[in-house]
Amino acid sequence: MPASFVPPRQVKIGDAAAFAGCTPRAIRHYHEIGLLPEPERGGDDRRRYGYEDMIRLLWIRRMADAGIALEDIREAFAEDPADAHGGDRIEAVLERVEGSLAAQEAELRRQRTAVQRMRVEGSRMGLLSDLVTDRLKGLPEGSLHQADLDTLLVTERIFGPLGAAVQATRFVALATHPALREESDRIDAAEEALDDSVAVDDPRVAQVAAERHAFETALHAVIEESGLDEDDDALFDAWDSAHPETGDAEEDGSGSGSGRAMSVLEATGKMPYDFAPARLRCMELAQELSARDSPAT
Repeated sequence: MPASFVPPRQVKIGDAAAFAGCTPRAIRHYHEIGLLPEPERGGDDRRRYGYEDMIRLLWIRRMADAGIALEDIREAFAEDPADAHGGDRIEAVLERVEGSLAAQEAELRRQRTAVQRMRVEGSRMGLLSDLVTDRLKGLPEGSLHQADLDTLLVTERIFGPLGAAVQATRFVALATHPALREESDRIDAAEEALDDSVAVDDPRVAQVAAERHAFETALHAVIEESGLDEDDDALFDAWDSAHPETGDAEEDGSGSGSGRAMSVLEATGKMPYDFAPARLRCMELAQELSARDSPAT
């Protein structure tokens, strides 16, 4: 070893940290957890680090840089020092670290794919699953509202990608029929106006419910006339073919990986719904009108 690389016989903690590429605070932490034996103090009451301390400190830094936890490094140093390869314990540690790094690498790839989708599809639409965004591609610029994507996000959380893709049919129809969209916006605003200042038996409640029912009937007719309902049937068939064991709208991993789908009951209990009594009554009346006009089965 060239003389210029031979370390001094003993150095202070600051010099030891500089040589190892860490901080004095890190070295003190190694002492506290029993990873690096604390050397004796000199006449000035300061620690002095010898050659063996420096070697151990270098190994600690290399292992930490490789992603090995300090606790695992401590276990590795507990191996028989005569075993130059580290023994069975360090081999098990390395196997665990390698598995952890592989999982992190897979997660980084997933995150990068999600970011790329957001850049290609748009920051909001790109967070929905492929099944949903495929239904929305090719729509006129600006024809989708933020509220549409918000609704699809909630729907996908509750019913999974298939449920949200079917729900997207509604917004496809609205995006391609400006007059229908205008009517939808008008009725949405009328429903929002049914706040706490409106009594449940106010005539406006029944009026808005009737308008909502008429609109939904018109929307359904447009969906049938444009063949969008046939697209929905194709979605169901494709989903059943791809998921023969489940046949339901479970998360297929093609979207943002937001976790398992929630039940409607769970979602209702967790979402901060704040509809006023008048608006809730309006929704009930609209459902009653729909049930009344539905053909008997």
